[in-house]
Amino acid sequence: MDEIIRIHNIAFGEIFDTVVIMTPLSLQTIRKVYFVGIGGIGISAVARMMVHEGKIVTGTNDRESPNTLDGLRAAGVQIYCDRDISHIDLDTDLIIYSTAWDQNEKDFIDMVRTLGIPVLTYAEALGLISQNKYTIAISGTHGKTTTTAMVAKVLGEAQKKPTVIVGSILKDIQSNFIAGSSNLFVVEACEYQRSFLNLSPSILVITNIDNDHLDYYGTLDGIQKAFAELAHKVPSSGFIVCDPNDARVSNILTNLSAHIVDYTKEKITTPLKVSGDHNIKNAQAAIAVGRILSIETEKINSSLAQFTGTWRRMEYKGTMECGALVYDDYAHHPTEIRASLQGFRSMHPHKNIRVIFQPHLFSRTKFLLNEFSQSFTDTNEVILAPIYGAREKPDSTISSEILSELTKKYHQKVSVGENFSTIENYLKTTSTKEDVIITMGAGNIYKIGEKLLG
Repeated sequence: MDEIIRIHNIAFGEIFDTVVIMTPLSLQTIRKVYFVGIGGIGISAVARMMVHEGKIVTGTNDRESPNTLDGLRAAGVQIYCDRDISHIDLDTDLIIYSTAWDQNEKDFIDMVRTLGIPVLTYAEALGLISQNKYTIAISGTHGKTTTTAMVAKVLGEAQKKPTVIVGSILKDIQSNFIAGSSNLFVVEACEYQRSFLNLSPSILVITNIDNDHLDYYGTLDGIQKAFAELAHKVPSSGFIVCDPNDARVSNILTNLSAHIVDYTKEKITTPLKVSGDHNIKNAQAAIAVGRILSIETEKINSSLAQFTGTWRRMEYKGTMECGALVYDDYAHHPTEIRASLQGFRSMHPHKNIRVIFQPHLFSRTKFLLNEFSQSFTDTNEVILAPIYGAREKPDSTISSEILSELTKKYHQKVSVGENFSTIENYLKTTSTKEDVIITMGAGNIYKIGEKLLG
């Protein structure tokens, strides 16, 4: 039986509880693992890690996902695209599942739990991996994927041989996983539903804290409390890399025993290939991590100078027949949108920038409606696609049309596309060589760019 330990932490002048589930599971004794939702960008990296360690890996996914499934199949993983519980052998040692299935496939997950096999969420599995490694957790509302990739590049080129799990595809190796041989574990630490509290960080990076995931946290204060709880998990021998002068970060740094490292003091001595002020900050955080691990500053900067980004982060996709440039970007929060567009504008100061934005989640669009409407300053044209609901049920009180009307108060050229086909046809008939077209959002908006280049 699992042992539950309750730990009392103090932050914001309040006492709050952390529940840590001590499980007898050990990576060393696990032989056979089944993954539910194995095509997810994060969970597929854990599956790759298990394959690398010689474990028997199988899994199921709700649909084909070439970016993640092709590589797993090439490694010999049997993957089913159905919901047949009979695929799970009863001698399986561990089942790991994506929490997205809690919302969309709850009945299937309930059946899985009746098999008597240990079951972990993806976040809990990361916690299991983290327990016996020197963990470098990259957290923050924005920038954690890029910063994780930067740290991975710096450590890899310094021959530190880290194991890396990142929530995107690293361009250099076309994978979301790096198999390491050292005790270093670099991982992207997601704050949604407090999942990052499963980790045991020795180095914690906090890129920033912003008002996201309000459908879960309710308020910025709720988000800050979660980050405070994570910061308290860093031991006295560990480090917290952050901007201690950021008002939203500074008030979570009380009563900590870990060393505070101010990444804003780090100097970038070579030009970066990735644009934008936000990427400068990401690079500064990566430099701080490298210096903590005794890598020479010159080597760190040399690695970062060659960093070209990750999948769906200001990613150049190609050029249309008319000469228009096509990019794709994952930004789905107002702060991210502003930062990415500032980067695009610095890259193409005289071009006609046209962004096709797909709002992600009804709740996020409603909570941050005013902020979204003022996010597109660095564009010449804004085209809104219908809201991508993802895990949420439709909400008739919010829509892209409502966002469009408010955005028109701050931007001269705003429209709403009824569907992807309408947007594609409009862009194909109106684009010129002076245009930079950016598909933007956390959903499936990238498909429009693929059609424009197809």
